[in-house]
Amino acid sequence: MSNTLPKIELHLHLDCSLSYDIVKKIAPNITENVYKASFIAPPKCTDLADYIERAISGVKLMQTKEQLKLVTLDLFDQLKKDNVIYAEIRFAPLIHLDKGLTPEEVVETVNDAMTIGMETSGVKAGLILCTLRHFSEEQSMRTIKLVEQFKGTNVVGFDIAADEAGFPIANHVTAFQRAKRKNISCTAHAGEAKGPESVWETLTNLYPKRIGHGVRSYEDKNLVNFLKEKNIHLEVCPTSNIQTNVYDRLEDHKINEVYNEGLSISVNTDARTISNTTLENEYTILKDKFGWTKMHFFKCNMEAIDHAFTSNEIKAEIKSKLIEAYQK
Repeated sequence: MSNTLPKIELHLHLDCSLSYDIVKKIAPNITENVYKASFIAPPKCTDLADYIERAISGVKLMQTKEQLKLVTLDLFDQLKKDNVIYAEIRFAPLIHLDKGLTPEEVVETVNDAMTIGMETSGVKAGLILCTLRHFSEEQSMRTIKLVEQFKGTNVVGFDIAADEAGFPIANHVTAFQRAKRKNISCTAHAGEAKGPESVWETLTNLYPKRIGHGVRSYEDKNLVNFLKEKNIHLEVCPTSNIQTNVYDRLEDHKINEVYNEGLSISVNTDARTISNTTLENEYTILKDKFGWTKMHFFKCNMEAIDHAFTSNEIKAEIKSKLIEAYQK
């Protein structure tokens, strides 16, 4: 693929995307070998829980305002290099309180850094706040209230992430019901560590407009039809799915089948550092393994911006850029 083509990324974890340069700036004593061992997952993890372990290293270095700002601005540099023109960045504010910041200060710091990042890079972006599977009902409510509090800023939505197989969704239903009442855009991780039953459960109880990953939906024809009928978008992350053992090899990934079924999907990195990837790399993999062409990526990017949690004005602007670049 040509890296001159503009891209959209909807599924991107801030705390899983720290470059070596920024880690070195925050922790000057770190060596490249230690960075690789602590921040980058092997090509094969035992499962999703094993993969997520690598995020702990990033979170530890994101506990002060200065650290949060540095990491956020660094991600904008990465996005610009990858020719991403619109991104939605997600993180869980409540895991950044170890050095005494309040949840409000955490969100405010990242939000302000994003404004600077957008101005300096030209990349447009929104911020999604995550609750985590192992959080209590109270922590989930705290997070959705932060989304409400920062409405009208760069904060655009709510998500649930972390170990899908290890924790039920019961603690989070109330927070998502509140999001629905308050008309807050939601996405939710599902159909990654567990099968289609997890996607059904998530759709039934949390009402998201998008599903993070969701690739295992393909195993249930009724679910595929439901997703198409309700226009629910799947944020697909190929390399990450191989690392977390959703599929054994890239050749076994169901993205091609899901695309051919006519489902609305986008291609994403998930965790740029943990998966040691870029969107350009993901596109190259799909081109090499499944023969994807420019038009496949054009369709996925158009679907992504259609389902982005942003204004119609920004959608129109991004779409015209995609049309101009891909239809040359």
